[in-house]
Amino acid sequence: MAIPEDRLYSEEHLWVKKERGQRVLVGLSDFACRRYGEIIDLELPEEGEEIEKGEVFGSVETPRGVEELVAPVSGEVLGVNEEVLEDPELVSEDAYGDGWLLRVKLVDPDELEELMSADEYEDYLEEEAEEVFGEEEEEFDFGEEEE
Repeated sequence: MAIPEDRLYSEEHLWVKKERGQRVLVGLSDFACRRYGEIIDLELPEEGEEIEKGEVFGSVETPRGVEELVAPVSGEVLGVNEEVLEDPELVSEDAYGDGWLLRVKLVDPDELEELMSADEYEDYLEEEAEEVFGEEEEEFDFGEEEE
């Protein structure tokens, strides 16, 4: 499972990649994609809408049900990845590339400091696995990190 170093991560398994100025890309982590399995449909906000950190901004539909997406940052939606709306499986196929969800202009760049680094996110996933599977479970295999 890849955890690129050039992003920050939320406890709700979304990533944030800094761009120029106060713009960021937001997407689902590889862990979330594996957990959800097949992604059938996505509901995302429209360009121009505001999202607020900690609030639901959309959803992912899978064969097992609908999962809410919780905003890792607050800001104005500058763009929505239309390709993933047309082909939701693209999110799972290329979670850290063409499968991004939103481009957002941050309201408060300091919110980025509340997110986890790649190393912190890896530790978080291992702790979560222990809670779910028990201590006998072997560590996650994160594989080679993608850049």
